[in-house]
Amino acid sequence: MRQIIRESLNRQDKALALLRELLEEEYGILLSRDTNGVVSLEFAIQELIRQIAVEKALVIRMLGGERVMQYAKSLPDEERAEFERLFQSVDNSEQSVSRQASRNAQLSLALLDQSTRNLQALTSQVTPPLTGVYGRSGDMLHARHPQAALISGRL
Repeated sequence: MRQIIRESLNRQDKALALLRELLEEEYGILLSRDTNGVVSLEFAIQELIRQIAVEKALVIRMLGGERVMQYAKSLPDEERAEFERLFQSVDNSEQSVSRQASRNAQLSLALLDQSTRNLQALTSQVTPPLTGVYGRSGDMLHARHPQAALISGRL
């Protein structure tokens, strides 16, 4: 059981390091605004996250819900130090990945906001100012009476 947990923690640590690299690459692609690159990289990121979740579930299942650090305290000193080091490395990697994912999310939202504002500005320039601007023949109607007129020659 110890070996399985140790190997799973090692795999998690390596997977998190790879995830960090993929997220940094995604950040660069976001900066270059290559949507196809982001989409293709996002599939790899999601699959890696799924695999990390499977590894975490394996450790939880092996420990019966007990925490890794609690389990490590029950081990001999040499193994305890190794488990603590592995757990600390996984924890540091998770925090690093989380910070990078937050940066990516902020950049994505900023790009979305910028695109939305650009689209709104372009739309407001092309949209006619009034709803009844066009006549039956498709020509633009001009405001005939700026104020209400009760008598306009017809009743």
